[in-house]
Amino acid sequence: DCRQYTNRSCEECLKNVTCLWCASSRRCMEYPVRRILPPADLCELHSARWGVCWVNFEALIIAMSVVGGTLLIMLGVCCCCCCCKKKSKKQVLGGAFLSTRPDKDDERAAREREKRRVRQEERRAEMKSRHDEIRRKYGTV
Repeated sequence: DCRQYTNRSCEECLKNVTCLWCASSRRCMEYPVRRILPPADLCELHSARWGVCWVNFEALIIAMSVVGGTLLIMLGVCCCCCCCKKKSKKQVLGGAFLSTRPDKDDERAAREREKRRVRQEERRAEMKSRHDEIRRKYGTV
């Protein structure tokens, strides 16, 4: 029974995990397990101690709120960074939309290189035939 530790020390009361220490009234009582926080008529939050004597419920709530808020903000920032990163990978070049997947980008780049190589070879052959015609016309061959 927790009431036997009333008017003793907080440490003695809290050795039993089911006990709640109220510092203002120096009472040790059963923790109201049906409620998350002890009601104000039982003990005010700034005087209530549970688990350890050096943390009151008010400070615990504030600390948990700050930590939870910080985690939510960090999660939001990470989501925004990931979304922005994906958007920046998508590019529009020459009116053609390039996919963010590297294999598609590599395939497209390889096809374009091959097309350029083929066009260059066609131009070389055309220029060679023109030069040969000019040489024949002027008899330099």
